[in-house]
Amino acid sequence: MKYRFFEHEQFNYETLLALGSAYRQAADPGEVLAAAERIVDGDAESWFTTWTELGRRVRDQADRSYGQGRQVSAREAFLRAAAYLATALISIDGTADPGRSGLVFREHRDCFEHFAAACDPPAEPVAIPYEGGSLPGYLFSPPDAGGPLPTVIVNNGSDGPLTAVWALIGAGAVARGYRALLFDGPGQQSTLFQHGVPFRHDWEKVITPVVDFLLGREDVDGTRIALIGISQAGYWVPRALAFEHRIAVAVADPGIMDVSTSWWQHMPAEMRALWESGERETFDAFMREAVKEPEHAAVWAWRSKPYGIESPFDLFTEIGKYTLDPVVERITTPLLITDPEGESFWPGQSRQLYEALPGPKELVRFTEAEGADLHCEPLGRAVFEQRVFDWTDARLETGGEVAARREPDQ
Repeated sequence: MKYRFFEHEQFNYETLLALGSAYRQAADPGEVLAAAERIVDGDAESWFTTWTELGRRVRDQADRSYGQGRQVSAREAFLRAAAYLATALISIDGTADPGRSGLVFREHRDCFEHFAAACDPPAEPVAIPYEGGSLPGYLFSPPDAGGPLPTVIVNNGSDGPLTAVWALIGAGAVARGYRALLFDGPGQQSTLFQHGVPFRHDWEKVITPVVDFLLGREDVDGTRIALIGISQAGYWVPRALAFEHRIAVAVADPGIMDVSTSWWQHMPAEMRALWESGERETFDAFMREAVKEPEHAAVWAWRSKPYGIESPFDLFTEIGKYTLDPVVERITTPLLITDPEGESFWPGQSRQLYEALPGPKELVRFTEAEGADLHCEPLGRAVFEQRVFDWTDARLETGGEVAARREPDQ
């Protein structure tokens, strides 16, 4: 996609993502374009302030509609407000007052909860039992849903809000007659911002409790559970499939063999050599010097925060665990892997994963010519939904590739 709103890479990508989410009413193109015009390119405070003001203005509209009993207007405005407030937070670490993130995140989730409650039928807030506590989530259902239905587990990536995964996956699933489970896993959204729980590489320890939870419900068809993951979940989804065999079909958007490559790709070879030789103090000193510039510091803070590790050396060591090499041969669940042209974080890895898989698989290309390129196809949502859900529908409806219910590997 050659058209640009900003020279700042993240600002530009997030604007494309906001525009694409209009396909599922999580944004209004006019509001997005008007906001983009007011933002100073690369200025974190300008980005944060503009999106926060827009989100609060739309939330006020939602409150007025709700008070007047205008259910549709309120629902749509609460969703947009939630999305805009979440978009504001991507620059918070580059501002002079990152501490404002807590307030704006709570405003974002409050708007999303109002949206979820105003859906038809209302989404059900759920607590998924997890290691002595629980993971928060929402179970969305199609109108007039009755009896056990096929269900999509929507697996978020590293930093996206629930509004993003609703617009990217959840809404399309519900429109096609699925129930859709959105949840915060370790290191994601509320589990990170409100409880400080970090990521983990062994994602089967997350997905197995989610599957257990769904199998305990009478309104879920346990033989027709799909797992669809975006962004860094392109690693987490296949990782979970290597151990959890009760998933019928799965999608990775995009496919990721090794998460660490997105961290190393812009690093000098000398830094890799320091890390490999175990020179922890020297590595940390160089890294902390390298991210002193405000823009670099903001990116580092945003990307490293979900791992909960202070030392750069230790962080890179942890990220080194996020590889499918030791487990990919165990994956037998039918898996669709997207391969978007212009993938910036993990270029080439969708095909690497496809070629490494021993079981049923499909690689689906998305191109610039059809407007569906870039990481997670931000502007190609109709094209994405058609290809991905036609694929899952065919496999879940025929029953031929739906495995019998089995216990997860220990």
